[in-house]
Amino acid sequence: MRRYFEIYGIMLRNSLIRELSFKANFLLWMVVEVLWFCGQIVFFSIIFGNVDRIGDWTKWEVVLLVGTHQMIAQLFQAFFFVNVANIPELVRTGKLDSLLVLPVDSQFAVSTKQFALDSIVNAALGGVVVCIALSKLGVVPNLLSVLLYLAALCFGVAVHYSIMLGLAAVSFWIVRAQGLVYGYFNFLNIARYPDVIFPWLFQMIFGWIIPVVIIANIPARLLIKSFGQPFPLMLHLVVASTIVFWLSRVFWRFALRHYSSASS
Repeated sequence: MRRYFEIYGIMLRNSLIRELSFKANFLLWMVVEVLWFCGQIVFFSIIFGNVDRIGDWTKWEVVLLVGTHQMIAQLFQAFFFVNVANIPELVRTGKLDSLLVLPVDSQFAVSTKQFALDSIVNAALGGVVVCIALSKLGVVPNLLSVLLYLAALCFGVAVHYSIMLGLAAVSFWIVRAQGLVYGYFNFLNIARYPDVIFPWLFQMIFGWIIPVVIIANIPARLLIKSFGQPFPLMLHLVVASTIVFWLSRVFWRFALRHYSSASS
């Protein structure tokens, strides 16, 4: 385990050096993501200019939800998205071979090669928005709620990672699977919407089978809508994310057994 942490630290350091070597690109993408995030806030501001609430969500509760989604999506993008999105290309070109021969777990090798560190700054922006929303709501969460919220953010990142890894693994059978990967990256934006706007069947499918809807809604509810009973919400997120992570792990191993390397 210690070796994995050491390797992870080296990868992080190399990514930081690479990002700082292209400062203009680093700053440009950071600005683009900030503008996109501001656009989401403006979008909901326009909606709440015409309605008082969406279901049981008020304006600043939705702003907190959007900020939570921003944190999860940007942390996922910072640590995993670039790597997972590149798996189909590694398979197509045969470059996956060089990672499979490394004396580390294959899933770890393909998932931690590169980091988009500009996204960490954008995740911090989401945290600032969450704090502003809490101030506007007059809510001061207790320590337990904060700890559960932070843990829920990690489970949300794990859900995104697991689903995208499963889609990327389809590339062992499909020549170009980038469309599936990038398609999900766009699809994950539904996580920023209040869960109450979706039909019951949709909530069941995307709350348990493909648990995209809950990854931002549950953390947000843990801060402002748990009604003193946060553990059922947390249990839902833990169970759903654990199942989808385990399934992605199993499917990855299954896909590897069907991989024809470039040398074969």
